Amino acid sequence: MIFDIFYGILMVIGALFMSLAGLGIIRMPDLYTRISAATKASTLGAAFLLLSVAVKFQEPAIVVRMIAVIFFIALTAPISAHIIGRTAYLTGIPLWEKSKIDEFKEAAQTVMEDEERAAEEGENPMGCL
Repeated sequence: MIFDIFYGILMVIGALFMSLAGLGIIRMPDLYTRISAATKASTLGAAFLLLSVAVKFQEPAIVVRMIAVIFFIALTAPISAHIIGRTAYLTGIPLWEKSKIDEFKEAAQTVMEDEERAAEEGENPMGCL
């Protein structure tokens, strides 16, 4: 009985975080804040939903799998959001007009200069094969 209540609470919390992620995508003004809202809220939402599955079934194999999936999501979601945001910035997607700080501006200029120099020299700018 207590596990059913706990399971339900975890499901509701997970669903609320997932709903907040969707709301963040709709309400945020630019790509960068949308990525931030979606990544943080959906990671927490998925974690709570997977924890609720682990509590519901209470089998060691399922619990271990759910913990592994939570770890994988927590590890990969911020990295993918960072790569998407960095690529968006380097391709020229503008910041929100009310943004006051642009910490990546100098680093982006250096990256662009390095890529141009490498392209002029005939090298692969990204260092790939």
